[in-house]
Amino acid sequence: MKISLKFTLLLLIIVITSCDSKKEKKSISEDLTKIDAVKFTYQKLSALGQETTYNRRDNSDIIKVNDTYYMWYTRMDSPIRSGYWGTIWYATSKDKGYTWQEQGMALDLGKAGTFDSHAVFTPNILVYKDKYYMYYTGVKPTPDNKKNEFENNATTDITAIGLAVADNPNGPFVRVENNPVLEVSKVASDFDSFRIDDASLLVKNDKIWLFYKGRSLADGKQGPKKTKMSVAYAEKPEGPYTKHDGSLLDKSHEVLIWLKDGGVASLASINSTINYAKDGEHFSILNKGLKNIPKAPGLYRPHLENGNPNTEIPGWGISMIQKKNLAYLIRFEMIE
Repeated sequence: MKISLKFTLLLLIIVITSCDSKKEKKSISEDLTKIDAVKFTYQKLSALGQETTYNRRDNSDIIKVNDTYYMWYTRMDSPIRSGYWGTIWYATSKDKGYTWQEQGMALDLGKAGTFDSHAVFTPNILVYKDKYYMYYTGVKPTPDNKKNEFENNATTDITAIGLAVADNPNGPFVRVENNPVLEVSKVASDFDSFRIDDASLLVKNDKIWLFYKGRSLADGKQGPKKTKMSVAYAEKPEGPYTKHDGSLLDKSHEVLIWLKDGGVASLASINSTINYAKDGEHFSILNKGLKNIPKAPGLYRPHLENGNPNTEIPGWGISMIQKKNLAYLIRFEMIE
């Protein structure tokens, strides 16, 4: 039987493609094996740890300025544990986050009638062109509440993401003119029509990427269990921001992202997974069933600093502990 030259070439192409595919699958498998080894260990803090006067939670990612580490977080008078009654404070460390000293309030409530006049919480930070940009969540008293109080209901108590800027990590932080910089969707069925929260930043492709979590009005009281993560883009930190069309990652109640291998990694808290997207948008699961994961964590992320875009993530950060009427901070390490 004679075999044509075209048929022979076709067989050769199929064999080469098959070999490349096997190599690619092997590479992916090796990456999965590496990520599967991720473990978390914890170290107690003294100054920001468990106490009876104040509760602290929802800290930012950590940055280093000269020889000092900075972190921002939500603080409430004990026994209030919820950040919906908080203000933003900050602390510094000289020893990679083992010992902290609380420095004072970084951002107080907004003026009466503004979106952040009841509470400011879940801060995060970005250093860009020698300025310090603090993104945070704000909420105002419940509309039509006769006592001008916040009810924390599942229908009208919407949130928004605000921004304050400083020339120095110690402040003062001043709100931008177009505050808030990101608001909930006006389409009730959208995943972020009720709450947006937990800003986490990176600079990619010469744009500011603002990752955030969203909850839908359609989900009502079940919203916290159905929180999803998405991203918005801007040419500059102050915006204007354009939202990605829809969500990126399901079951991601607390947003933690970091640069990894040229892409973006994320820890999704509800389903205890680490996820990865080479393009920063199309995420797939690298690991299932992580144990003892940190709650509302922030990593030391050199990528948020000026001049450290290629520094590897060292794998330590700060997260929170909640029990009864207590909320406090604790150090963790992420070990691969």
